Amino acid sequence: MSYRDILQQIRLAFPQPVSDSIHDSYFVHSIMRALDQVDGLKTQLPILGSVISGDFEQARKATMPDRMSSVEHVTADLVSYLRGMTIFGHPHTQQNVVPPPTISSLIGVLLASLHNPNLAWDEYSRLVALAEAEAVGMTAQLVGYDPERSGGVFTFGGTGTTLYGVKIGLEKACPQAMRKGVSEDAVVFVSDAGHYCAHNVAGWLGMGTENLVTIPTTDDNEMDLARFEQEARAALASGRKIAAVIATLGTTDAFGLDDLQGIVSLRDSWVEEFKLDYRPHVHADAVIGWAWSVFNDYDFGSNPLGFRPRTLRALAGACRRIRHLSLADSVGVDFHKTGFAPYVSSLVLFREREDLRLVARSPEQMPYLYHFGDHRPGTFTLETTRAGTGPLAALGNYRLFGKQGLQVILGYIVEMAQLLREHLEGHEGITVLNRENFGTVTLFRAYPAGVDTFAIKRQEFNDPAYRDVLISNNEYNRAIFRYVHAEAMAGRGAVISSTDCYRRTTYQEPIFALKSYILSPFVDEGHVEVVVAKVLEAREKTS
Repeated sequence: MSYRDILQQIRLAFPQPVSDSIHDSYFVHSIMRALDQVDGLKTQLPILGSVISGDFEQARKATMPDRMSSVEHVTADLVSYLRGMTIFGHPHTQQNVVPPPTISSLIGVLLASLHNPNLAWDEYSRLVALAEAEAVGMTAQLVGYDPERSGGVFTFGGTGTTLYGVKIGLEKACPQAMRKGVSEDAVVFVSDAGHYCAHNVAGWLGMGTENLVTIPTTDDNEMDLARFEQEARAALASGRKIAAVIATLGTTDAFGLDDLQGIVSLRDSWVEEFKLDYRPHVHADAVIGWAWSVFNDYDFGSNPLGFRPRTLRALAGACRRIRHLSLADSVGVDFHKTGFAPYVSSLVLFREREDLRLVARSPEQMPYLYHFGDHRPGTFTLETTRAGTGPLAALGNYRLFGKQGLQVILGYIVEMAQLLREHLEGHEGITVLNRENFGTVTLFRAYPAGVDTFAIKRQEFNDPAYRDVLISNNEYNRAIFRYVHAEAMAGRGAVISSTDCYRRTTYQEPIFALKSYILSPFVDEGHVEVVVAKVLEAREKTS
């Protein structure tokens, strides 16, 4: 076969650059065939097909085929890799902060993938760059920023949003760090419940993980402001710079909400007191909590959407902290978490878009780009290549839901989480650990018969004499989790998750917790009851 014959096969494997009704139908059919094959993997289980253990040693020995295949054969091959995948929209999936993506957001990803815009420059992305600007503007208004002054970019994930925020803070505290390196002693503050990406950021920015100061959290899983003030004052008094304070607005394990207003107030007072020639940057890691901004102007008194009283209280409790996001210098937003978009759709937003000039490159460093056009974020972004998938997915969901739609879906899943807590707390052998946190995640522990669950939580947390009891109960709850998970994989329950360290005790032992993370709009009270029933069943089997 000549190369011309093979080239013709290759051309048929691409969407056609000009309209071709026959080939366009083939393209659509190929996608539909892939979806049909995925649908064939669906059962009543919350997974696709069955769980198959991957042979990674064998996978590393894979070799590239010598000859071409067909789209049909490759499609079947690719679909096979989805076997065992969790169906995150399934009502029996309450595993982690991974939502089911909407059809609109999936279409956004498909369209961006089909035409491959690069958001570095509007010459390479055209109106997809405008979609990013619109999504940025909508989010700015949502959190309370002035769209005329604010700005932001979509980046490679929640870690990327924090990286951008801390980097800008580092440039403010240590001018010329971008050009000359980090030559001054600078620190970053975060709560001990904040995301571990803070360690990566401190390390990758060259500050060093030893310069990340973790602040203990209160019983409500929020940063202890008294301890924060003590540590920050000590750092400033010793001549160290504060590159950034990471305020967590929605911790991963417990939906803890730091007091952003209090943090900013302390920061402002130190600028005056210590005569600082810079203003320490406050970054709000709100990749989970940002979405609750849709309730900033909700009338909790009249409750027009008719949420249940306990749900209404939970929404108001979250909003009391989320409504202060506009005080932060930058905010991290993940649409692929509480925005119901597919991976990756993350936005870092700055109250003052002029801050981004601190990391801009000179035109001489990019002689083959940016000769014309109106929009050139690639002159300051970390990434040279940024896909249009994230902005189109986010914008698709903004257009689909509107503010009211997001209020409804968030309110509903919070309501289901509250129902779960009510059911869990209705049994003396179970205790909820994050009762005073208001998100869709519930952390809880089960105990053997005869244990006073009203007292044990405090005893385990505060009293070193209970160390052995805590360790024993950690193992007990691990056994509970293994049973519930095995039952879910057999189609007899719900998929939940766990955390090895919900938080540490006062004597520094980790507390293991069972975790339900409700993000599917298909969950109802019956699915919540299944979780409780399986935990109680596991408790009987384990005791």
